[in-house]
Amino acid sequence: MAENGADCELPQRRVGSKDQQNGSSADPSSISERKRRDREERLTLVLWRKPILTLQYFLLEALITLKEWTWRLWQRRGTVFAVLVVVAFFTAAYYVEGTHQKYVQYLERKFLWCAYWVGLGILSSVGLGTGLHTFLLYLGPHIASVTLAAYECGSVNFPEPPYPDEIICPEEEALGGGISLWTIISKVRLEACMWGAGTAIGELPPYFMARAARLSGAEPDDEDYEEFEEMLEQAETAQDFATRAKLAIQNMVQRVGFFGILACASIPNPLFDLAGITCGHFLVPFWTFFGATLIGKAIVKMHIQKLFVIITFSKHIVEQMVSLIGAFPVVGTSLQKPFRDYLEAQRAKLHHRSGEGTPAGENWLSWVFEKVVIIMVCYFICSIVNSMAQSYAKRTQQKKYAEEKTQ
Repeated sequence: MAENGADCELPQRRVGSKDQQNGSSADPSSISERKRRDREERLTLVLWRKPILTLQYFLLEALITLKEWTWRLWQRRGTVFAVLVVVAFFTAAYYVEGTHQKYVQYLERKFLWCAYWVGLGILSSVGLGTGLHTFLLYLGPHIASVTLAAYECGSVNFPEPPYPDEIICPEEEALGGGISLWTIISKVRLEACMWGAGTAIGELPPYFMARAARLSGAEPDDEDYEEFEEMLEQAETAQDFATRAKLAIQNMVQRVGFFGILACASIPNPLFDLAGITCGHFLVPFWTFFGATLIGKAIVKMHIQKLFVIITFSKHIVEQMVSLIGAFPVVGTSLQKPFRDYLEAQRAKLHHRSGEGTPAGENWLSWVFEKVVIIMVCYFICSIVNSMAQSYAKRTQQKKYAEEKTQ
């Protein structure tokens, strides 16, 4: 009880420290108004409004970040040297001829395949700008294509290579028993779990930020952290649904601990960043937070999402959906035709063999999907540029505040 009381009293003490630092003559309302104006000014730093200034700030922030990471690597030069030795060993094993080459090539394929999905998972949740919805763009379509191919081929023993780059039905005849749901789940388990592990890694920055702020007593100018502290202060008077939902997550994580974090990570939860901030703020041990997050996202949540995609793209469900499209009045038949053509093209592609010629080109659905992917990736890159430019603007504003306090 005493520990919880200390946690609840922390925001009041922090507010008091702010007043002491600013001095009795400082007006808290004017300070908050100035910070609000500075925040609004930072938000105008986007490529489509101030392209030259945004690019300039982005390059300056990139140089500062590169300098900081170089210094951190130099501080851990022993670890860096050990990693370089291991890389040199594997490089020698990769280029030296011998019977071990087949194992090296197998490990290389598996490592690159896993690293690809882990990287996409990190991009999905790391919080750089808007985040890249890599499940909808990459993992979901991959699971859907494997599901359609499994029902068409009657097997998941796709030859490697070309799988996973391209799916071709195996030469042998399909078994009479058909394909099972568990077989498809097992086929895509590795990439799905790697993607889920990447999303768990992407949740670590809010945790480390809040933990460092609590241990050092610093007050980071981070919107999510400020919102979290304001929510703690207004816990008794919260009325709106969004605040109450955030408080429910905060209370679950704080009181239930490991299983509360596991529950929040196991369901689609756009507020999970708040769970990371909560765990860091209340000094939850790292392995408690990361272990629960990893199990929830890479195992529980991923199996739920896999089941949803696999059931949705099962053969009989897809055929029913195409039939329902044709039931729309006036435009139903015209909309149904491109979907049927697309499915027929995919079936022909699955049975394609080397030397048989290339199947007919994709229809407009594939063309539209490719362009949507390109647009979303470009927007994600722009959001990273904007975010880093705004971070540099925040640095300059904080430097100005520090200079004013010393005067």
